[in-house]
Amino acid sequence: MRQNRVWRCNDAGAGAHRAHRRAVAEQARAAGPKTGLRWRCRRDLGDGLRFLVRVLGYLLVAGGFIVLLTDGARSIANSALRFTALGETMAALLGDRFRQLQPGIERNLHPLLWDPVLVHVLLVPTALAGLALGFLLLWLGSEPKPLIGIVTRR
Repeated sequence: MRQNRVWRCNDAGAGAHRAHRRAVAEQARAAGPKTGLRWRCRRDLGDGLRFLVRVLGYLLVAGGFIVLLTDGARSIANSALRFTALGETMAALLGDRFRQLQPGIERNLHPLLWDPVLVHVLLVPTALAGLALGFLLLWLGSEPKPLIGIVTRR
């Protein structure tokens, strides 16, 4: 009969967390594969949150491909290479709120955050931003790798 024991971490800090996780992994290896000892930590994403992150990632990847196809068709029609900037997309989606974004950031956060940083971020192609953020969310929402194998650090 298999026992399903769950070891939980104590969230004492990053160093203690790694040490505790290593100790539990060694206990699981010593107990053998038939005991059903598994590791679960409160810092790990829950199944529901992992699902939402992955769905958002898939939507961003799909949107990035749609924008890439639209830019490609526009480039072929105009006989010139042209990408839609992230600022143009946000202006089309947000309307008047996008125009209020600059004074709000300069007044509430810092003026240097808008001019050198966000101006250059808004010039990034929308397809690249959507695909990069989508693949990042898919990577973050993926199932964590099991801690089974040979310990190389001692």
